[in-house]
Amino acid sequence: MRRFSRFLLFGGTACVVLCLAKAHAVTHGYDLTSSFRFGWSLAYVAALVVAAYGVGLPDLARNRRAVVVAGIGSTAAAATAISMAQLFLGSALLPRFVILVAPAVLLPLYLLCASLARDGREHDRDRDRVVAVAGRQEAFHLADDLDMGAERPAVLAEVLEPPMASSDDPQRRPLLEAARARRATAVVLDRAAQADESIVAQAAALHESGVRVRTLSLFYDEWLGKLPLSELERVSLMFDIGELHRVRYGRMKRIADVTLAAAGLVALVAVLPLVAVGNVLANRGPLFFRQPRVGRNRRTFSLLKLRTMRITPAGPASWTRPDDPRVTRFGSWLRRTHLDELPQVLNVLKGDLSIVGPRPEQPHYVAELTEKIPFYDLRHLVRPGLTGWAQVKYPYGATEGDAMEKLQYEFYYLRHQNLALDLRIVGRTLRSVIRGGGR
Repeated sequence: MRRFSRFLLFGGTACVVLCLAKAHAVTHGYDLTSSFRFGWSLAYVAALVVAAYGVGLPDLARNRRAVVVAGIGSTAAAATAISMAQLFLGSALLPRFVILVAPAVLLPLYLLCASLARDGREHDRDRDRVVAVAGRQEAFHLADDLDMGAERPAVLAEVLEPPMASSDDPQRRPLLEAARARRATAVVLDRAAQADESIVAQAAALHESGVRVRTLSLFYDEWLGKLPLSELERVSLMFDIGELHRVRYGRMKRIADVTLAAAGLVALVAVLPLVAVGNVLANRGPLFFRQPRVGRNRRTFSLLKLRTMRITPAGPASWTRPDDPRVTRFGSWLRRTHLDELPQVLNVLKGDLSIVGPRPEQPHYVAELTEKIPFYDLRHLVRPGLTGWAQVKYPYGATEGDAMEKLQYEFYYLRHQNLALDLRIVGRTLRSVIRGGGR
């Protein structure tokens, strides 16, 4: 249902705009498909779709009022963008009829799509009922991760510690009984449960009746988009990494990086005058900020940003905290809009960064984390990124605990690295930026 609501929103937007453009063409006696207005109609469709996705439609708006506000905002933004393009080029690229009528027609469609997405969320929440056979600590982490937001929504219906699920009595099968009583659709086994023959036999019986059976590692991978902390070291070498093991992917990724960075460079040149003025008025000091970071193969490079903090004595930087007093008011705006990250397109063009990858850390943090986490260095086998799976899945964090949490998402990215996942991450990042997610 949720996928259908997205298809309906995107497909419906294209249908509405193109039908309005066709109606105008018929009324005024010209062929739309051979006219330059056809290309601009498609551009308007793209602008509307990107804006709608960016404000969270159809998935993230939780009530009718939020949908109306998001719908008005996204269509107004797209209409303004096309109108500004017409003003800049001095030409009527699209008829005002199409630009102005499309938002009025699309708003009811967006309400319908959001309603379908909401119904889909409710259905998904009830669809997967999970019985986990796991230790207390692992079960606690699993429940917490499901509450934080899963890729495939599920509810933890029951938790059994391995001794509770095991039985030598053929007449007593605790796991089987618990799964049937809770109407489980999936059973998850931790490492201890997988080693118990009685538990595995009960799980096999459930599997035969249509219940999915997963190891803890596989459940995290499929439902949560991460790898569990308890399994990281065990699976750290048991998968291929796209940039290392698929040459074609590595080349295509680099081409995409350079293309997007070149577009970002144009945006950087456009906003620099504005930032320079703001810097003089409310953020006195150097315009740029450089900081050493660890890249691919542990090579240190200089990461470039727009400065957002007051100038402090030289030395190893500490973790940035929420509402950090070192951040200036203008710097806070740069962070909220993510403009402070824009100079990193130069790092991408130089090959220090990729658009998508694990976020690079400072050398002294890497040394500390490598000492505490033996498999931490695996993330340095690929280019670090401007954005990454950990950034779109986990809120901004500034502690070693947050670094451990993010590593679970980074291992998922390394395990599934491909262009489709990269595109998915870029899309979610754009949505976060448009909705104003900042640090």
